[in-house]
Amino acid sequence: MRQERLYEQVKRELAERIAAGKYPVGSKLPSERLLSQAFAVSRPTIREALIALELDGQVEVRHGYGIIVTSATPVGGKANDADVGPFELLEARRAVEAEVCALAAEHADEEDVQALEALLDEMSAAIDDFATCEDADRRFHLAIARASRNSAMEALVDQLWDMRERSAQYRLVTEKAHAHGLAPVVEEHREILMAITSGDPDQARATMRSHINRVLRDLLHATEVHEIEQVRARLSADRRRYTKTS
Repeated sequence: MRQERLYEQVKRELAERIAAGKYPVGSKLPSERLLSQAFAVSRPTIREALIALELDGQVEVRHGYGIIVTSATPVGGKANDADVGPFELLEARRAVEAEVCALAAEHADEEDVQALEALLDEMSAAIDDFATCEDADRRFHLAIARASRNSAMEALVDQLWDMRERSAQYRLVTEKAHAHGLAPVVEEHREILMAITSGDPDQARATMRSHINRVLRDLLHATEVHEIEQVRARLSADRRRYTKTS
């Protein structure tokens, strides 16, 4: 049996507390910060657990208000099958694709470069069409893997992108990103291509890592819950501080 992922453990514990009535339907869950402290895990792990609960129909994330419990049990009668967490998947891509990009800088030929340039043109032309642009994005990254001349690395990158396509959690995160107007950044991909054509593996590795780090930050921002209470608390603290000094 496979080991339960960290976010699954958090999700299971939260689901048990919801079922037991500790967090009744209509109530708010504690903030991500408090949950992170309570479970001693990172906020991305909490975010993955909440996304999984949202897919089960047990919570609703309301931006500007918080995380609301909407059902004591999974709406479909049972919890969805365990999925790859979107943030752990991006961490895996960052580790693998950075090295793949370094190899591509050493081995890419003119045909590889032309293929990558054509995909950049596709992305530019479809910048307002999320589905088409992201399809070109995937093919761009797979073309880099082919340019690495390492069949094992190519298969691994292909598998990581397949996992992304099959992931219900990643699809939900992507929908939230689209709602924020986030799409593949063509200029970043152009910088990746320039790093590959430079023939400098270190530069290519760093450029790919920087790109995926930016994707991570944007997805974290797109799924972040800003609670009114937190804003009010900061404003109240500011008022008290300025009142004392006046």
